[in-house]
Amino acid sequence: MKGRVLIVAGSDSGGGAGIQADIKTVSAFGGFAMTAITAVTAQNTHGVQGITAMSPDFVALQMRMVLDDLGADIVKLGMLGNESIAEAVADTLACYPDLRCIVDPVMIATSGDSLMGDSPCRAYGRLMKRAFVLTPNLPELAELSGENPGTVEGVFRAARKICLEHGPRYVLAKGGHLEGSVVSDLLVSSESRKIFSADRIESRHTHGTGCTLASALATCLAQGETLDQAVIRARRYVRRAILEAPPFGKGSACPMNHAVSSE
Repeated sequence: MKGRVLIVAGSDSGGGAGIQADIKTVSAFGGFAMTAITAVTAQNTHGVQGITAMSPDFVALQMRMVLDDLGADIVKLGMLGNESIAEAVADTLACYPDLRCIVDPVMIATSGDSLMGDSPCRAYGRLMKRAFVLTPNLPELAELSGENPGTVEGVFRAARKICLEHGPRYVLAKGGHLEGSVVSDLLVSSESRKIFSADRIESRHTHGTGCTLASALATCLAQGETLDQAVIRARRYVRRAILEAPPFGKGSACPMNHAVSSE
């Protein structure tokens, strides 16, 4: 077991995304998963029916208990739920300035449900500055950048704008919402970009892809891999998890198979 990953995120009662997907993913990569739960959701493959947020102070307490005893090699932030929790998380992380963070700005579920209230950009302001890698999907990229990235070049411009204006070291912009038979994810900094592409998989079993990719990336980095290596391994794992998905769920956002090999 190698790589301690503290996951700060919400619970998914359906088991396909959120804390549940994060723990499964970190474990599949041989890492040690620890959690600070921000919210509890009532959801299934048809969508989110309810959300109950934790108190900001309790989220911060969970984080401190883990970090002051077990420590962490990296922190992965997922669904935070509201601006008050985001501020509490940012305040807590300020006490641990050397910790790298992967920030998955979970604002909109695969089903289209809002998961971050009315002011997501303001909520993620301090956390984007703290991010080693920010991992938005296209709707989140558009919300954070104020751009409308409908092409690969548009994705690059929006991601670079976020790096320059908001401070994450890298943005891994996920291109699954773009049209076409090829899915391209862009790894962008203020000075560089790389494209990682693969043939599109037509499947209902894509619930939790963002959570899973970010947690896989975090674990690989916690284990000492380079960022490029981590992106390649994380993308390969997500692809396998989709291809080998179980036949569970009757809705449009069904779970993947997190038990696939991470190698």
